[in-house]
Amino acid sequence: MIAEILLVLAGHSSSLFPVDFTLNPAIAPLLHPGEQQILESLGLIAFRYRTIKASCAKLSRSHSRYICALSATLSHILQDEYEGLIIQTESKVLKRDSALVAAGAFVPLSSIRSIFSEWDAPLAALVKLVEELEAKDTWKPGPLIDLLVSRSKTGVHRIADIISRISISVQRVWRTQLTALLVHGSISSTNPLAGEDFALVEGSIPSCVSVQSRDSIAYIGRAIATIKAVKWQKQLPKDIAEQHTTMLEGVLPQDRHAFDMVISQIRTNVGEWLWLNVLTKQDIDDAIDSLANYFLIRNGEFSLSLIREIERLKLLRLTSRVGSASMIREQDLNLALLRASLGTTAQHDPSLSKLRFLLPGGPVRPLLPSLTANATPSSPSNAAPTVVFENHLLGTPLQLSYTITWPLDLFLDRADLSIYSTIYSFLSAVRKTHTRVHSCWTSLSNAQRARRKWTRFGDGGTDEDIQIRAKLLRCGWGVVRDMSWFLDTIFGYVMMDVVDMEYRKLKDVLDKQGPWVQSKTPIPHTTQHLDFSTLRSIHTNYLARVLDGCLLTNANVTSILMPILTVCERFVALVERWGGDVLPALLFEGSIRSGNEEGVGSLVKERWAIVTEIDETLRGLLESFYEQLTLSMSQPFSGTVDASKSGIIGLSMMNQTTQNISKTARGIEKDTDHSRRHVERLLLRLDFNGELSKPRKSRIGGETTSILAEGGL
Repeated sequence: MIAEILLVLAGHSSSLFPVDFTLNPAIAPLLHPGEQQILESLGLIAFRYRTIKASCAKLSRSHSRYICALSATLSHILQDEYEGLIIQTESKVLKRDSALVAAGAFVPLSSIRSIFSEWDAPLAALVKLVEELEAKDTWKPGPLIDLLVSRSKTGVHRIADIISRISISVQRVWRTQLTALLVHGSISSTNPLAGEDFALVEGSIPSCVSVQSRDSIAYIGRAIATIKAVKWQKQLPKDIAEQHTTMLEGVLPQDRHAFDMVISQIRTNVGEWLWLNVLTKQDIDDAIDSLANYFLIRNGEFSLSLIREIERLKLLRLTSRVGSASMIREQDLNLALLRASLGTTAQHDPSLSKLRFLLPGGPVRPLLPSLTANATPSSPSNAAPTVVFENHLLGTPLQLSYTITWPLDLFLDRADLSIYSTIYSFLSAVRKTHTRVHSCWTSLSNAQRARRKWTRFGDGGTDEDIQIRAKLLRCGWGVVRDMSWFLDTIFGYVMMDVVDMEYRKLKDVLDKQGPWVQSKTPIPHTTQHLDFSTLRSIHTNYLARVLDGCLLTNANVTSILMPILTVCERFVALVERWGGDVLPALLFEGSIRSGNEEGVGSLVKERWAIVTEIDETLRGLLESFYEQLTLSMSQPFSGTVDASKSGIIGLSMMNQTTQNISKTARGIEKDTDHSRRHVERLLLRLDFNGELSKPRKSRIGGETTSILAEGGL
């Protein structure tokens, strides 16, 4: 019987246990109750062992390398320890060991039971583990490692030891893939840790890896893979790669502190090498300068020339008689970019070749500003819809893009370019309207000068004609003066207080982060260093502050600013249609009353109605804009660090580099209050002499009315 029991424990079938671990009913009456209990307990151990062996055989056929490693490690542990114990016990029986064989001829069942009792708890825990593994078809490395690590944290030493060894074997497989990604930039075709865009796959990283280390893994893998993909003349040196491999082989993700330190050191080494050999400070400065010159229109000469070139293109297409030639295509706009650069400082700028316009809706026919008041709301809606300024320059969605070439893609991404495009749409819309209003002012001045050359101080006609024409002229000048004053204030604010100031702050921050790596000499321990992730964080904060300063993060304010621009465009278009003057010539048809009519001419009445309606609409919008801007001062500004791009490392990775990053982040957070101060200065300028906060005189009748009364309250 002892031989058969050892065979049962080894996983063989026997008539003692025909079904699972239940003793054969035919044999049970022949045994003592104590013997029955011992045999059933040994049968339970054997049944659990067979269950685990069958599960291991099934799991070993899995497509997941992690599951295969788990099953192989578990089978190896059972073979070395459990099956080895069976062989040792059998050897003692055959050698008649006095510690097991009583009187040299009798082997007590209780002795066999006591020998295998140490496997009661481990086998029970392993059965639950394999059952949970078989319950799911696929296991990603992250949840699998998390499961094994949590199961290994138990008070039973033998269970903790076995599952910990299984967990370590799975973590070693994961570490091998991680080494391939961080050292060679390669991604496995099966169970990859990152996708084609080098973004970490969901479930590929165990939860024991900190968020900072995850960001570093994605950053390092993307950088190394990009360098290898473009076949750059300088690749990561072999000695650095060997050093990183050795460092990774010495840690496991379950040791969070040590793992974070290794990943942080690898990130620092890769960043220093990239600064030295791939993307230098000069490249970053050139990229920031070109983006600021063209997207933030700091190159005012070129931006103004481009707006005029687009207006000329629209006029050319509108006057074309051929149907196909009246369409505006992307290549026409890109050619306008080159034409606008002629004679400007952008003519010989190599960055100009990276700019291009995009028409999301395809080729379009040019549109002129609306001459009716239907498209111009007099007050903002309560819903505060999202305002898009990209329609303003051409009359249809128009986006300015920037071609990112390697290695600039280590620093910039599509989200940054999208923000730059949004800012450009806003600035170009304001600049275009500002230019057109100034042209309107010039046109009115020339018309007035020409009129006074012949009529002196009067226009002729009856006294009633003279009076109403004087009011019309005064109202028209007042409208264009208000438009010019408002746009001067807004444009001067965004360009000087926001764009120029934030640009200079960014340049100062980058210069103060040095010295940038320029040689292969060892960096002193006290030297500050800036890596790409921290640079992205600084740049993201810079864009956030520009967005805040340009009021683009406040939908209530921008929903009023867009109608103001539309009203200005409408008035300028009307003046252009009227020949550059609000007053019709005295001898024009309809400019004076006919013989059977009384009062003033119909043409003067028509223009008076239009100009006064625009005047009232504009004044209402300006007051609403000032009110919403005042209310925005009580709301928080959003110029904070973007967590998805943040390179700020946690306390577990605190070294000299991370201390510098923290100092940089604290300095950026202090600059958030500057956005609020910018808006305060804008409010003071808009309310010069109480222009918007005090009751105003109406230009129509001259009576004094309050803001609430003008609004109908």
